[in-house]
Amino acid sequence: MRRIAVAVTLLTALSCGSFVGSQAVSAASASAGGGGRGTNILVVGIDSRAGLSAAEKRRLHVGGKGCNCTDVMMLVHLSRNRQRASIVSIPRDSYVEYAGTTAGAPARKGKINSAFALGGGPLTVATVEKATGLRIDHYLQTDFTGFERTVNNLGGATVCTDTPLKDENSGLDIGAGRHLADGNRALRYVRARHVNLRPGDLGRVRRQQRVVNDLLARLTAEGALAGPISTARTVRTLLKTVRTDARTGLDDLVRIGWALGHLRSDRTEFATVPIRLFDHRVPGVGSTLVWDEARSAALWDALGADRPITGDTRIQPVAENPAPTDPARFTVHVDDADVAAALRGNGFVVTDTSAAAPPARPAGPPVVRYAPGQEENAATVAAALPGARLRSDPELDGFVEVAVGSRPVQVKAVTFDRNVADGAPVTAERLRCAEAPVAAGAARPGSAVPPSGRR
Repeated sequence: MRRIAVAVTLLTALSCGSFVGSQAVSAASASAGGGGRGTNILVVGIDSRAGLSAAEKRRLHVGGKGCNCTDVMMLVHLSRNRQRASIVSIPRDSYVEYAGTTAGAPARKGKINSAFALGGGPLTVATVEKATGLRIDHYLQTDFTGFERTVNNLGGATVCTDTPLKDENSGLDIGAGRHLADGNRALRYVRARHVNLRPGDLGRVRRQQRVVNDLLARLTAEGALAGPISTARTVRTLLKTVRTDARTGLDDLVRIGWALGHLRSDRTEFATVPIRLFDHRVPGVGSTLVWDEARSAALWDALGADRPITGDTRIQPVAENPAPTDPARFTVHVDDADVAAALRGNGFVVTDTSAAAPPARPAGPPVVRYAPGQEENAATVAAALPGARLRSDPELDGFVEVAVGSRPVQVKAVTFDRNVADGAPVTAERLRCAEAPVAAGAARPGSAVPPSGRR
């Protein structure tokens, strides 16, 4: 029943760029790489506006000039025994050495997304193989409109957020909650890079992974793609909006989908390549992301050896007292001078309000009050104050407030690792949107979402 669902959802949720022509992966690229076990599929979306009318650009909210480069990239590893799928996002700004450098010439380096502009699909594949040491067996490429049409054909995609998200660049504007979105709205959700919370690629990639995961779960629950005939039909529909390399055909996708369809949710893994430097400036290239050498090497080694990536402490070290957000990126108001100083010493941005604190303290441990939208920041503060009580307060405005109680307060150091917060290896069940009623105003199959692709 899941037979091609993972492949379908990957290809739809990742198409954040416009497809420009069919690119066949060269025989040279096919023979390169590490020759590991299992099957590796590279899925990309191209950032180009070629062929889109002004009206289409307005409707899709993709104005501006495209770069003719890969905007989104995911490597899907299907284990040799077909019992596990590991889906790894490769951020578009990753700083790598391109493949294909002429002998004796200086190595060409830049953002991984520019490999496509330099040499299309073949160089993209060869560069990923060079950077990861893995062989790519299949290559798939898709576009803006392909994403929109496929999501609509599948009856919509689930998007979710704990806090309202808004991004003028992508046109995203949704409230907190779980929404069933049509293709246009889902495209805005997976493309947004400038949201108010956790801007940048890692947060966007996590949203893409969540759409993939929840769409798969919904298709499974609805009994879609239940047999070989419907699976083949779905693949044929998919190939109307997705291009493949010369070595990937209908039969390959059906076989891959058949294997993926039998996976349990705890056997499907999602991760993002671990990053060491998040703003590495390179003259002529701009701001780039530098992979964490040891952790990314461990990731590729695990995939090459056909091992799970979740639970591998070489990829994701176990942090002591982890925090969900960076304590240096929000303000905490604290009504006790000693606690304020201790939090400040642990990296928090603190406003000391002890001069205005009431003379009598409330009984018990500290109370952490927070404004709507500050849930994760409040959790970071609570991690630093063991035993603290959390309370939402709509009257607060964009900050977290600590009222120190009558009990002695212990302030513990917290560990924030952006890779953990936004890209740690997790299983599908951990990544899934929480079950909740569909939010008001969301698109529903049969209304804003056309049901034409459902059979």
